[in-house]
Amino acid sequence: MPHLLCALLLACLVVFIPDAKAQNSAPGIPSFRQDVMPVFFRAGCNAGSCHGAAKGKDGFMLSLFGYDPAGDYQRIVNDITGRRLNTAIPERSLLLLKSLGAVPHTGGEIFTTDSPYYQTLLDWIAAGAPDDTQNVPETTGLEVSEQHFVFEGKTAHAELRVFANQSDGSKRDVTNLALYHSNNPAVANIDENGRISTFGGGDTHVFARYSRFAIGSSVTVLTSGDFQWANPAANNYVDTHIFDRLQKLRIAPSELCDDETFLRRVTLDLAARPPTVQEYHAFMADKRADKRTAKIDALLASDAFADLWTALWAEQLRVMGGNYAPDATHIKAADTFYEWIRRQMRQERPLNEFVSEMVASAGSNISNGPVNLYTMLVHKPRIEPKALAADFSQVFLGVQLQCAECHNHPFDRWTQNDYYGFVSFFTGMTRKPGAEPREKRIYWDSAVPTAVHPVNGRPMQPKTLGAAVPVQAEGDPRAALAQWLTAPENSLFSRNLANRIWAQLMGRGIVQPVDDVRVTNPPVNEPLLADLAAHLVASNFSLRDLVRDICNSRTYQLSSTPNASNRGDTRQFSRAYLRRLRGDVFVDSVVAVTGVPRRFSGFPDGVRAIDYYPRSSGDTEGPNYGDVVFKCLGRSPRGSVSSTETKTAPTLSQALHFSVGDTVNPRLSCAGGLEAYVKDKAQPASVIEELFIRCLSRRPSSGELSGFQELIPGPPVNVRPYEDVVWALLNSTEFMFNH
Repeated sequence: MPHLLCALLLACLVVFIPDAKAQNSAPGIPSFRQDVMPVFFRAGCNAGSCHGAAKGKDGFMLSLFGYDPAGDYQRIVNDITGRRLNTAIPERSLLLLKSLGAVPHTGGEIFTTDSPYYQTLLDWIAAGAPDDTQNVPETTGLEVSEQHFVFEGKTAHAELRVFANQSDGSKRDVTNLALYHSNNPAVANIDENGRISTFGGGDTHVFARYSRFAIGSSVTVLTSGDFQWANPAANNYVDTHIFDRLQKLRIAPSELCDDETFLRRVTLDLAARPPTVQEYHAFMADKRADKRTAKIDALLASDAFADLWTALWAEQLRVMGGNYAPDATHIKAADTFYEWIRRQMRQERPLNEFVSEMVASAGSNISNGPVNLYTMLVHKPRIEPKALAADFSQVFLGVQLQCAECHNHPFDRWTQNDYYGFVSFFTGMTRKPGAEPREKRIYWDSAVPTAVHPVNGRPMQPKTLGAAVPVQAEGDPRAALAQWLTAPENSLFSRNLANRIWAQLMGRGIVQPVDDVRVTNPPVNEPLLADLAAHLVASNFSLRDLVRDICNSRTYQLSSTPNASNRGDTRQFSRAYLRRLRGDVFVDSVVAVTGVPRRFSGFPDGVRAIDYYPRSSGDTEGPNYGDVVFKCLGRSPRGSVSSTETKTAPTLSQALHFSVGDTVNPRLSCAGGLEAYVKDKAQPASVIEELFIRCLSRRPSSGELSGFQELIPGPPVNVRPYEDVVWALLNSTEFMFNH
C-alpha cells in the first residue's frame, strides 16, 4: 500500500501544473508574453501554415502570430492538463520533445538542445510554466539599426539589428526573435539572423517582423562600371524625385518623346480617345515652346476629361444597375449615382468634398445620388457591415483591412481592435422601403448594436484606423468618419488618391497594386508619393491640378524607347511603360477613327463605351461585364473593388476578336464615311498618310508608305484597299497600346 500511495503521489506531481496567476515570476524566470511567445513566433509555430491556422494543426492550435496570448497560455498549459508540459521532468515535456523531433512531429525538428530558444522554454517549464502575474510591457513599435543600405558591387554583406520599443519606455534587442524576408531575393536576401547578402544590381526592401509589427529597410545595390549622369532638366518636383532616385540607382532616363507620341499619349490619357486629324495638324504646326502645356490645359478643361474620371470612379465604386429592386441597385438608382458623379467631376469639385458627401449621406437612393455608396459597394439585399468596411477601406485608403478580421493583420500594423472599431461605423447602416418599389431609404439606426470583438466579446465603439480612442459622436458616427477620412492631415487618404491618379497616367502605382498599401509593400519612391500627396492637399484636393503637375513633368513625357541602363527597369519610371488601352477606351478609339458608332444594350444610340456601365435584367450581385466585348478586352466586371479586376495583359482571344470580331470589321464599311474621305484625296500617298495620322497620330515612315503604295497603285477611286489599310493599322500593337 505505501508503494501504491507513493506512485499515485508521483503521478500527481508529474501532471500537476501550478496556478500560474497565483505566482510571481522571479528574476531570471522567462516571461510567457515577452520570452516564450516570441519563441513560438520565431520558430513558426503560430504561423498560418502551422498551429496558427484557423483550425490549428494536429489537434493543437495557437493564435496567429500570437494575437491572443491569454488564449495561447490556456491552450498550452491547461488544455488536456499534463499532456504538453511536464513540470516535474521539464525535458520530458511533449512540447520540447516535438520541437527536437524526438517524437513524431509534422513540423520536424525545430531546434536543438543547445539552442537558446530551447533553453527559454525549458527554463519556463522548470519554473512551473507561470503566466505573467502583472501587466508586462507591450511592444509599441520597431526600430532597425539602418533604414537604408547602399552597396557597391553585386556581392556584399551587412547586419541588420532590430529593436522593440516597449510601452514602459524601454527598448529591447529582438534581432534573434524577429522573422525576416526580402521583397526581391534576386537583388538582396536576408537570412534568419538578419544578415543581408546581395546578388545583383537593383533595389529592394528587406523586412523584419516581431509581435504585430513589421519594419523595412531599403537596399540599393549599385553595379560596377562607368556611369555618367546626364543631368536632364527637371520640369517640376516630380522630376526632381524621379531623377534623384534614378541617379542613385545609376539608371539614365530615356529621351523625351517626340510631339506625335506626346499628342497621342496625352489625348488618350486625358480624353480617352485618339487625337483627330485636325488636332494633329494644329499641334504639329504650333511653334510655341509651351505648346505641350497648352494642350494639357485644353484637355483638362474638356468634358471628356471629366467623363473619363466619372467612368473610373463609377468602376471603382461598382456602379451597376438591375431591374430587381430589392437589391437597392435599380437602374434608376445607378443612373442617379452615375450622373451625380459626372456633375462632381465636371464642376471640378474637390475630391475630399466629393468623398465626404458620399460617406455622410442618407436618404433616398433614387433622388440622392451619393447615398448609393451604401448600395453599390456591396451588392447585397442588406447592408453587410464587415464587407462594407473592408471595401470602404480598400477604395478610400488603399488598405486591405479585411486581413485583420480573424487575427491581427499578418503583414501590417492593423489589429483586430482596429478592424472591429472601423466596422462599427457601419453596423447601424440600414435600408427600408421607399415610396415606390424601386426606392430604398438608407439611414443610420441607433438601435443597432456595435460590432463585438470575437476574442473577448466586448462591444467595439466606432474608432478610426490607428486612433487610440473611439470617436466622440452621439448617434450616427459617419460625420466623424467623413471628417477624419478627408482631413488634410490624414495621409492615408491623400496618398491613396495621389497614388491612384499617378497609376492611371503612368501605368503602375508608386505603390503597386494601388489598393494594397501596407508596411511590407512600400512605395518605390517614398519622397515622390509624399510630395504628390502634399501637393494634392495644398491644391484643395484638385484632381486637375495634380494631373497637370504629372503631365507637365519630363517623367511623363519620356520616350518608351529604352536605353542601355534602363532596359531592365520596370518600376522606377525611367521611361514610359507600354500600356494596353482599357477596353472601353479601345472601343471608343475604333469608333473615333472609323466614324461608325457602336450600340450598347439598354443605352440610347450614341453612348460611348467610356460612359457605359453594366445593366442587368435581374439583380446585380454577381460580376457583370455588361457587354461581351468588355469581357474579351478585360474591362472590370465589378465583382469586387479590387484594382486587379481590370485586366490589361494582351490575350489570344483579343487578337482573334480584333481580327474577325465585331469591334473592328463592321466599322470599315463605306457607311462610316471612309469612301468620301478617300475620294477627297488626289493620290494614294496622301490617303495613306492621313490614315496613319487618323489611326496612329503620326505620319508613315518612307518604308511604310512605299510598301502600302505598292499594294494600292493608281488614284484612290476604290475604297476597298484602304479598308484593308485601316484594318491593318487598327490591329497593330501600336494602336492597341499607349506608348
